[in-house]
Amino acid sequence: MISIRTSFALAGTLLLVSTNTLAKLDDFKDGTVIKGFGKYAPVATATVDKKTKMKVAFDVAAQADAGKVNRKFDSLARFINMQVAAGVPKENIQLALVVHGKASFDLLNNPSYQKLHEQDNPNKPLLQALMENGVRVILCGQTGVAYDIELSQLVKGSEVELSAMTAHALLQQDGYTVNPF
Repeated sequence: MISIRTSFALAGTLLLVSTNTLAKLDDFKDGTVIKGFGKYAPVATATVDKKTKMKVAFDVAAQADAGKVNRKFDSLARFINMQVAAGVPKENIQLALVVHGKASFDLLNNPSYQKLHEQDNPNKPLLQALMENGVRVILCGQTGVAYDIELSQLVKGSEVELSAMTAHALLQQDGYTVNPF
């Protein structure tokens, strides 16, 4: 049997070891593809096969606080930046952002966003950078109808699909996986 004192000593040692090996916030840096967004921490021991091809859909329903970048949208920039830094060619990465629920308001162009928040949409530069790097930005049409959002109110380049469910089904048929977070 292990004594309580030994248990605490082991726990303290594990905590010390784990805190020394984890990346710290200062270790996160800008990527080379989408600058200003998608900070990531390099992981020296992680390797990704340079021939890897990735087709990933990200599902986002949660809206950011007014005036803030949606962290879930930023995850796509982080995904691209860290994969390219790990050696995956940018052309081997295909991403889709499927948006529904209240997150749809984070897709609004500046005039439409300003009507709600009296300021420009802070997500617009990120969305434009994502689309410039081949990311498909797709709004759930059912959400659009529910919130009275039309394609003309979205950041230019956004798409509208019949539903988020339809978008995911079609993307899956095209070989996309769904990011689980």
